Amino acid sequence: MTSPTPAPRGGVARVCRYLYRVPLLLVHILVFLPLILIGMLRPWGELRVGEATFGAKVVNWWQGGLMWIFGFRLVQIGRPLPGAVLFVANHVSWVDICILHSQRMMGFVAKREIASWPLVGWLAARGQTIFHQRGNTESLGGVMQVMADRLREGKAVGVFPEGRTRGGHEVGPFHARIFQAAVETGVPVQPVALVYGVRGDAQTIVAFGPGESFFANFLRLLGEPARRAEVHFLAPIGAQDLEGRRRIAETSRARIVAAMSTG
Repeated sequence: MTSPTPAPRGGVARVCRYLYRVPLLLVHILVFLPLILIGMLRPWGELRVGEATFGAKVVNWWQGGLMWIFGFRLVQIGRPLPGAVLFVANHVSWVDICILHSQRMMGFVAKREIASWPLVGWLAARGQTIFHQRGNTESLGGVMQVMADRLREGKAVGVFPEGRTRGGHEVGPFHARIFQAAVETGVPVQPVALVYGVRGDAQTIVAFGPGESFFANFLRLLGEPARRAEVHFLAPIGAQDLEGRRRIAETSRARIVAAMSTG
């Protein structure tokens, strides 16, 4: 089920938001982004800052700043697990990746088209993203191998098991195969619920509308009013706690849906 692309509202207020957000965005990209990239370089990028590296921390800060410029007021509920974890989340928009990266460094599995998106694609390529050609079985096999290798190295991987966005109306079925990497490596799966607005009333606003391009969605969201964005890190599921990847997928989805209905 989809809905028409939400029409931009509040003409004067929207123009005012563009007037201060566009300059902030340019400064964030042209001034702070180069500094972030330097901060990710060796040796200082690998220095430990608590449970994360300095390089990961500066990525968290930059992505959080980007979301603040877009008007998202982030609220973390629960805590992300440290170390090797398979994070699985509901998929609403390109914003999801930025918000999750503001909370925890992880390499995402994402469709190959994202690599060509302005700014976001460039950042994704430098954020350990694993690109997948949808509908290509051979590509998926390679992705699964890279995921398992990353997890064995002690790194975190993030996936959207729905496989695509759905207009923000519902959480689709979770594809069980993507959970195989966690089963093979024995790492925990942590479901993450992304809730936009009050009790999810802004899911359809944040989501892509039918036929809406990345650039159109980017510009529309840049002019939207400030709103709450909740990141619920839910109870993890041990790879051996349930029988098989399908049961893990079903349980992960159920926990996310429950969190969205009570958030």
